[in-house]
Amino acid sequence: MPQEIITLECTEAKAEGKPVSRYVTTRNKKSPRTPGRLEKKKYNPNLRRHTLHREIK
Repeated sequence: MPQEIITLECTEAKAEGKPVSRYVTTRNKKSPRTPGRLEKKKYNPNLRRHTLHREIK
């Protein structure tokens, strides 16, 4: 199955006006389990805690 490279960006740091953290990962393009944007909890070193990261274009 074709893999798509995506970027995950922190939502909490963006709302607080602090530097955002970004992660690069892959996902299956045609997976029925992820029709929308991917969301994962990842570590943000600027906030020093795990935060919600959402897929950006």
